[in-house]
Amino acid sequence: MTAVRSATENPAAEGAADHCTTLEVARWLGMAVRSVQLMVDRGELQAWKTPGGHRRISRSSVERWLATHHSGSAQPAPPAHPTLRTVLLIEDSAHTQHLVSLLVREQFPEVELHVADDGIAGLAMAGELQPAVLLVDILLPGIDSVTLLTSLRTHPQFARSQLIVLTALDEIQRAPYAFALAGVPVVHKASLVDELPPLLTERLSRASSLLPLPR
Repeated sequence: MTAVRSATENPAAEGAADHCTTLEVARWLGMAVRSVQLMVDRGELQAWKTPGGHRRISRSSVERWLATHHSGSAQPAPPAHPTLRTVLLIEDSAHTQHLVSLLVREQFPEVELHVADDGIAGLAMAGELQPAVLLVDILLPGIDSVTLLTSLRTHPQFARSQLIVLTALDEIQRAPYAFALAGVPVVHKASLVDELPPLLTERLSRASSLLPLPR
């Protein structure tokens, strides 16, 4: 029986300090994200989902698990920095979302992919997740693409996030966005299967080189 609850079943008294993301728990316990997900499914950890579909895990249940499985030994501390294996896709096309999800699942099993359907939600999620890599469609509903790209490239909050632009526009059609795209790798959606995996590998490696050294 799964321990995942709907967001409406989450007790109101549980604030942000009382829960963690799946990624945070995985780093905290030194496990793969999939292992943490299985622990939730087995009922070993208590979790629920936000209205946006993101899983949140009770910090107290993690501490109880640690107390049981690490009795008499030092317990690992919660992570101080966001994981470098998080990728955020900001894309409104269901087809592209599905294709990217397949590529990541098959070729990057260690990566946790998050998806935002529009630019406003994407900016909010980018600020929360601080992903290693941002995959962004150049044309998104509800937001000016140049403003979005400029924000992602210049805001200090996203300084460690590597940016890759996805687009169905050809070079001539991309001309109005030339300033915002300068120096940013661009993948045409028709070449997504061939071009995205090696580029994502390179950007994940670059992101890892920007991780602050442990003290």
